[in-house]
Amino acid sequence: MNATTTDLFEEDLDLPDPIAQRRYASLVGLDHIKTRLEKEAELILQPTLLEDWSVRAHGKVLPAVDWVAGRPPLIIFAGDVGTGKTTLAETFADAIARRHGIDIQVKRLSLRARGSGAVGEITRLIGDAFDQVIRQARAAGLRRPVVLVIDEADAVAQSREAAQMHHEDRAGVNALIRGVSQIASERLGILVIMCTNRAEALDPAIRRRAAAEFEFTRPDDAQRAAVLTAIFDGVGLTNWQVDQLVHLTGSNGRGYGYTYSDLVDRILAAACLAAYPDRPITAALIAEQIHANPPTRPFNGHR
Repeated sequence: MNATTTDLFEEDLDLPDPIAQRRYASLVGLDHIKTRLEKEAELILQPTLLEDWSVRAHGKVLPAVDWVAGRPPLIIFAGDVGTGKTTLAETFADAIARRHGIDIQVKRLSLRARGSGAVGEITRLIGDAFDQVIRQARAAGLRRPVVLVIDEADAVAQSREAAQMHHEDRAGVNALIRGVSQIASERLGILVIMCTNRAEALDPAIRRRAAAEFEFTRPDDAQRAAVLTAIFDGVGLTNWQVDQLVHLTGSNGRGYGYTYSDLVDRILAAACLAAYPDRPITAALIAEQIHANPPTRPFNGHR
């Protein structure tokens, strides 16, 4: 029996959407990834764009266009916890939807799609998930492209070379590869985004098929300065005070500094709550919350 949509996916996100737009804009310091990602993604979600460019620039569709368009529609986001991978995966297509005046649906593979370990279950569930996405894309055509987000992708795409890997897990990886290959062969305007904290654990065949792989790291001094300036806009911080906060959120002997989510989800919230209801937010108050809320430890990759 085929799995239902609720068995396989979290609630869909329909873009453009003002909340997604704000979440995307909040990812300060990731411009180097955003720029290339948008270009890579829009050529997968709107494959005719590359042909149109070739005709404008060269008067014909170059053979290179067919080669580029035939790449597997797969992008990997790899990096530590809290570095913005999932938020970016769920929201980046908002900018593409607005730029081209189209609707884009983001479908997020549910943890339930990984099954309970029964024989044949994960293969069936992964196959059903791709079948549903492909049927939807065939019906809508390129008018409504789809982004399929697979978070914690190493749980379903773990290397088949691992000695402890069960036969069922290997079959699940095979189903995943088949699904990506089918999307590539039909050029349906579907992009698969895999997010992982353990890129080295992904199956080599998955990584070889990726059109691009983006590495997410903890923000450096300049990026933390940009984040702190953005999230505390209006507070009146001086450049010197921002520099001091940047120093406090650095490694400082730990070997690691604060992640994006540490700053946005923890320090910002802690500062607001500490100031509420009768104090203003100040540099000194922010510094107090930084001391009280150390950064999350890096993910060590062990399970």
